[in-house]
Amino acid sequence: MELLAQRWITAPLEVEFAPEEENKSACRLEFERFSESDDDPLSSWLKIVKARGDAKDSDPVLLALITDLHRKVDELTMLITHAHKPRELLRHKTLIEGINYTHFKLGEPLLITQTRYYGRIKMPVFPIRDIGFYFTAQSQTVGELVLMHEKDQKSWDSYVASRERVMIRQSKAEKNIGETGE
Repeated sequence: MELLAQRWITAPLEVEFAPEEENKSACRLEFERFSESDDDPLSSWLKIVKARGDAKDSDPVLLALITDLHRKVDELTMLITHAHKPRELLRHKTLIEGINYTHFKLGEPLLITQTRYYGRIKMPVFPIRDIGFYFTAQSQTVGELVLMHEKDQKSWDSYVASRERVMIRQSKAEKNIGETGE
């Protein structure tokens, strides 16, 4: 696949990553913590309530907002009491220059070609959350996504599509301004 021929979508994302081999077991543990199978107690409770049908009369948007607010209160409590779960320290932290559905491009050459990495991105979707993923360096700046949890893959794809729509609107607006001479 020709890396230069890929279409890149600008996205204001920051990525943290390190070679998988640096701390394979800790990276794997963090990746698994991000999975749906290891949901927080609130999510587990909510799934049970929904499965029993006890939430059928609830407004789904309001329910989502309240549960996210509860998570934020839990995070603040953990921060104040110093009971937060430490994240795996990842060696590199940099801005992403471009994304698409299967790849991302860094603004600086930090990757070693054909090396497998573990990475983490704070996704600006609702609710805002970190996603963990594995990728392989295709060049010094391009990473190919190779493993991501299903719900995170859906969030990634949704984010790429929304960024594409933003770029299209911007392009149309610039074209209209150019045609009117303003």
